[in-house]
Amino acid sequence: MSRIQSMKKYQCFIGGCWGEPASGDYFESVDPFLAKPWALIPRCDARDVDAAVAAARTAFDRGEWASMHPSRRGQLLRRLGELIARDADRLASVEVQDNGKLYAEMRGQLGYIPHWFDYFGGLADKIEGSVIPIDKPDMFTFTSHEPVGVVAAITPWNSPLLLATWKLAPALAAGCTIVVKPSEFTSASTLELMKLVDEAGFPAGVLNVVTGFGPEVGEPLTSHPGIDKIAFTGGEGSGRRVAHKAAQNFKRLTLELGGKSAQLVFPDADLDNAVKGVVSGIFAATGQTCIAGSRLLVHDSIHNEFLDKFIELASTARMGDPMSAETQVGPITTQPQYQRVLSCIEMARAEGAECVLGGKPAARPECGDGWFIEPTVFANVSNSMRIAQEEVFGPVLSVIGFREDDEAYALANDSPYGLAAGVWTNDQRRAFTAAKRLRAGTIWTNTYRAVSYMAPFGGFKNSGIGREGGQEAIQEYLETKCVWMFYGKDVSNPFVMR
Repeated sequence: MSRIQSMKKYQCFIGGCWGEPASGDYFESVDPFLAKPWALIPRCDARDVDAAVAAARTAFDRGEWASMHPSRRGQLLRRLGELIARDADRLASVEVQDNGKLYAEMRGQLGYIPHWFDYFGGLADKIEGSVIPIDKPDMFTFTSHEPVGVVAAITPWNSPLLLATWKLAPALAAGCTIVVKPSEFTSASTLELMKLVDEAGFPAGVLNVVTGFGPEVGEPLTSHPGIDKIAFTGGEGSGRRVAHKAAQNFKRLTLELGGKSAQLVFPDADLDNAVKGVVSGIFAATGQTCIAGSRLLVHDSIHNEFLDKFIELASTARMGDPMSAETQVGPITTQPQYQRVLSCIEMARAEGAECVLGGKPAARPECGDGWFIEPTVFANVSNSMRIAQEEVFGPVLSVIGFREDDEAYALANDSPYGLAAGVWTNDQRRAFTAAKRLRAGTIWTNTYRAVSYMAPFGGFKNSGIGREGGQEAIQEYLETKCVWMFYGKDVSNPFVMR
């Protein structure tokens, strides 16, 4: 695939219409590989937020969407999935231009995203309540599930369309309407998606996009009284601010935050497979994933052998143009994140960790002017070091040894995060024990970075609140109503609770 060459100017999408932001201002989106701007994005503000929330509110309260049968909602979701599949090549190219991740990875995501809309489209007309065999005489009691209302979906820069889909598909299936605020670094693909939303036939106001910066768009959106729920993916600090805003008027909340996931390699593991799995966990996507397996816990008896094999493989990683099929590690997506990763590397050195691979910007001709950092490995790391406790969100691995299984579980759990963990073992008993002992929302055994529309995803502890994916996800966008119906003849003593 060729790179998009010309500077493109986008508009915001509100109430089913494309238009200029209220301010008339735009900002540049930068290609991380070329370190040059390639698109102009609307710089929205509180006025645009008000318009988008009003459009979503109208669509939810009294528009065509409000009276639409759930089966029809499901049809629209499946149609959107079909259109995404049709345009997957183009959308993946836009994602690469905007965030610098590998075309192979983004094209894979775009090929998988339609399954989310198909799956949740199928669930749209299967939201069922229940009849309660209540213990009160002459009462018929049942529950129903209703959409929570207008949702603010705030998405990050690392996998913009995939992580937007994790919110949009279940929210739309539930009957909600949505205002999307994508990352200011990677807004283009979300705006491109709205063209397909329009083509699919969604009523005006069901989906809206406001682009821009946190203080100008994010803050007004999360504090807006017309928003009923916030679904947020991002860093822990931003998540705290979102949660604080949501608490002001008790908005419902889903948070998918950071991680410092451990990969545990036991002596009985297939070492070659484990090496490939740990490489995938930390260097795929340039380590810019919340599930990055950034802490390697390896048994002392195999520590040196494993580390040698790991460094041998990691050293062969091909860096360069993310649009090239040959590239394995792309650039850091944003310039601020590039500087942060480099500062974390220096922090690790200052703490006394031993850098055994990388540890510097990539000065390779194939990397051009992009924001590249060599795959980096630190050995002799203590789990109390900041490099082992703080999320880096880049290609930086901390290696920590352990002697006993209990020590490995304690080290893995000794983290403020609990998003995921990897376990490498051929002992079935150990695998099941680890799955029970590890405090994380996803446990992978002899694999890593596997996700599905059929499986719930979310974290323990500081890694978030709620779940995305699977049938659990649609419940995050529903309210439960309990209905009591008395069919007896006479009302009993009105001064006593029934």
